[in-house]
Amino acid sequence: MKGRVLLADDALFMREMIREIIEPDGFEVIGEASDGIEAVEQFRKLQPDIVTMDIVMPRLSGIDAVEQIVQIDPSAKIVMCSALGQEALVMEALKAGASDFVVKPFKPEDVLGTLAKVLEKADE
Repeated sequence: MKGRVLLADDALFMREMIREIIEPDGFEVIGEASDGIEAVEQFRKLQPDIVTMDIVMPRLSGIDAVEQIVQIDPSAKIVMCSALGQEALVMEALKAGASDFVVKPFKPEDVLGTLAKVLEKADE
């Protein structure tokens, strides 16, 4: 198993798309969240190895969720999922503590490569 993953995105089809990319490659999806508050709660409860986090979500943005998760665990691994044109938000998320990002529409090799890279950095 490559890692236990929490998927945080307000769009169910995006969570399903990421799941379909990562599970065949050996990642285990242990939880899902449809907004930032849920993402923080699920992180606290499940303690995943890595989180995929949408930037724009209801109730609590992905950036605010990153800040809260990093307060819980400063070594949390969080990969932001952004649309083209959200560069400023991605930079804000990275400053808040996100580890890396992938751009929608997803290329499976980019998602898998980024998750693997973030987890490898954690092992160094």
